Amino acid sequence: MTRKITPVIAGLGAIALIASTAACSSTRETATPAASSGAAGGLIGIAMPTKSLERWNKDGAHLEELLKKSGYETTLQYADNKVDQQITQIQNMINQSPKVLVIASIDGTALAPVLATAKTKGIKVIAYDRLINGSENVDYYATFDNYKVGQLQGEFIKAKLANMTKPVNLEPFAGSPDDNNAKFFFSGAWDVINPLVKSGDIVVPSGKAPATNDEWTKIGIQGWGSDTAQSEMQNRLNSFYTGGKKVNVVLSPNDSLALGIAQALEGAGYKPGDGYPVLTGQDADKANVLNIIAGKQSMTVWKDTRALGDQVAKMVDQIVKNSKVDVNDEKTYNNGKKVVPTYLLAPIVVTKDEIKAKLIDSGFYKAADLGM
Repeated sequence: MTRKITPVIAGLGAIALIASTAACSSTRETATPAASSGAAGGLIGIAMPTKSLERWNKDGAHLEELLKKSGYETTLQYADNKVDQQITQIQNMINQSPKVLVIASIDGTALAPVLATAKTKGIKVIAYDRLINGSENVDYYATFDNYKVGQLQGEFIKAKLANMTKPVNLEPFAGSPDDNNAKFFFSGAWDVINPLVKSGDIVVPSGKAPATNDEWTKIGIQGWGSDTAQSEMQNRLNSFYTGGKKVNVVLSPNDSLALGIAQALEGAGYKPGDGYPVLTGQDADKANVLNIIAGKQSMTVWKDTRALGDQVAKMVDQIVKNSKVDVNDEKTYNNGKKVVPTYLLAPIVVTKDEIKAKLIDSGFYKAADLGM
């Protein structure tokens, strides 16, 4: 894959209110509008992938809260990571004639037909954090600099290598093959790590080291499943780390995979402290932040999804009011049919020593949530 490095967007801007807890139902949520703050009003459809990952609960709840405060009615749907279910939910939203659809897709290649239907009704579409591919009917995209996410993970690993005996044993993982973001995460990291593999400073005992970025799907974990990642890590440890050989570094693209990987390491006898592998992550999920505090994960790349929700709510309002929609990248994100105008936000590395300053002081977590 040919990939141009996207410049980092400086700063995230003001932090918004803490996301409210999402409702328990996995299929509903139609709300009545709150008092208007001057927005044009109307119905906005929000399609989220699943409630099984903490971040999507927060994303959906926060965006819904912002839109309701601006005078919009919302229908918020979670699809249990089932593509057909998400397509049905989107079609049902289209039947209600929303002014805008905000979609965090499960499979970014599966939505072209239903979006064509949205187009015939004049409904604008914002791809939320995951690019929707193969459709000319994606009007805008809002996300974090996902190549930079991987780059930050790779650079963190590279810095840790300075104090390790060479060669270092590394096991790389990649995200779900049907998630467009996963290729950017892997490319960002592998562009930093692969030269070290080629130089011999890093070895991959399992042999699961893609020769190029384009081969990332060979080590992808379908659906970002923690259990699948745990099973895969257990298999690698049992097959390639016998006779005292230890894994030193694990590249995990997100926190869901890192949870499973950490469980596999614990099951194989690895204990926090000297000799525990460097383990990366992304999303700053509570369970993973607790693992960082406990020494079971080394870092996470934090994407303050409150800021993403703030930006998407602003873009929705701009669309409804026929105002110019804010974007800052109109070159990078080609979905196979068009270059989608995009707003990028910057990700941030969080380590154990930075949890208070970055996650607690910003209001993303309360100290009591993390036992601090």
